[in-house]
Amino acid sequence: MMSDIHRLLDTHDGVALGYCVRMGEISSTQLVEAVIERLESVEPQLNAVVERRYDSARECSRRPVDVTQPFAGVPTLIKDLFAPLEGALMTQGSRALDAVPAPFDDELVARLRRAGCVPLGTTTSPEFGTSYTTESSRHGATRNPWDPERSAGGSSGGAAALVAARVVPFAHGNDGGGSLRVPASCCGVFGFKPSRGLMPAGPMVGEGWGGLAVAHAITLSVRDSAALLDATAGADLGAPYAAPTTPMSYLAATERDPGALRIGLIEGPALAPEAASVARQSEALCESLGHRVEPVTLPLDWETFYHRCFDIIGPSTRETLDTLGKMRGAPIDEQLLEPRTRVMLRERGHLDATRYIAAINDMHALGRRLAALMQQFDVLLSPTLARQPPRIGELDAFDERLSLAEIIDAFHGYCPFTALFNATGQPAMSLPLYWTEAGLPLGTHFAGRFGEESLLLSLAAQLERARPWAGKRPPIHAVAR
Repeated sequence: MMSDIHRLLDTHDGVALGYCVRMGEISSTQLVEAVIERLESVEPQLNAVVERRYDSARECSRRPVDVTQPFAGVPTLIKDLFAPLEGALMTQGSRALDAVPAPFDDELVARLRRAGCVPLGTTTSPEFGTSYTTESSRHGATRNPWDPERSAGGSSGGAAALVAARVVPFAHGNDGGGSLRVPASCCGVFGFKPSRGLMPAGPMVGEGWGGLAVAHAITLSVRDSAALLDATAGADLGAPYAAPTTPMSYLAATERDPGALRIGLIEGPALAPEAASVARQSEALCESLGHRVEPVTLPLDWETFYHRCFDIIGPSTRETLDTLGKMRGAPIDEQLLEPRTRVMLRERGHLDATRYIAAINDMHALGRRLAALMQQFDVLLSPTLARQPPRIGELDAFDERLSLAEIIDAFHGYCPFTALFNATGQPAMSLPLYWTEAGLPLGTHFAGRFGEESLLLSLAAQLERARPWAGKRPPIHAVAR
């Protein structure tokens, strides 16, 4: 019987697995045990898990099935970064923090539970999520299932690696500058960042990084991402702002043709040959589907923009450390922090309020400029990354002698596009449409108008049908023990 469960996990997404549990074809307990086997078969090679919560998951799986839950009994994992999972240790990827059990669930985690999801544990993140690679001195490097010598991306690298390796059909993550879309590109899966304010952030976080950050999931199928939005979207009580929600189901949007779209192909940042090829092939694919693609130069100075982002991230990280120190009753030992974090705190951790507010206002002004530009286009297109996934250590070899400008150049020379749409609050996604000659995935990135998740998901489903990726398995993938 267990072999039958593994075959279902090989071929079914989360929506289909939830249906099987609701119909009594399989049990949640069987799913949980099979996924535990799959996780243990790849974890030694990937290093994607912070804490296993198997006993809690088994207890949850034995509860009566609620047939109203779309993901009844489907296992998943929660990212260990500002998203408490009750009873699980919170490390935020840092060896400077005492790992204490979370006393409550994050609101998004609670909504996932209400949708029927069964959390199996927590996944890796770099320290405080401020890296495009999931490597830390606390947890080590999370490796890419397509090539373990390469990064799974960051900061939701643990989630992306486990979905790509076919352990679970989807896993929770969050995104403050590309942290869902970057690892999705590196690992060959689907990463969707909703509009600012669409998803709950509390009760631990009021607004992540001045509104740059939002949570959702990394999935294998487009429809799982849409169905998860149906189950979890909507501002929580007391949220500082809220995005418009659609009267139509997001899942229903994936079944609707997007129509002929006006697509702007972003020009500007330098690209490696493989990323330039992705841009050309994506343009050709979109045109073959009836969309009109034309080049567009965005109204911003890229280098100034990246530095403005860290005018927000630096003080926000400083405040996080101060708050955590107050909670534990003693200051955080900053010598235990990653060199990257210490450089950021040294140069941007104590900015005056005027400069911080200026950065926030600049982001809002940029959002208005792009909103005006988006009157000419339905979506904007680019590669997700400027080159293929980096080798382990390539984006983590920083020390305190470096300047923050050098770190910013390293990060955004590799990932030039994604953070822009955190700043403007627009929905954006990375689709695994192409693989390089070396056999590595390199995602195609699309951004839509604020609040227009449905159009992006409709386009994503069309592209998924045109160039399906679910059958592409990385060399490291889950098998039954």
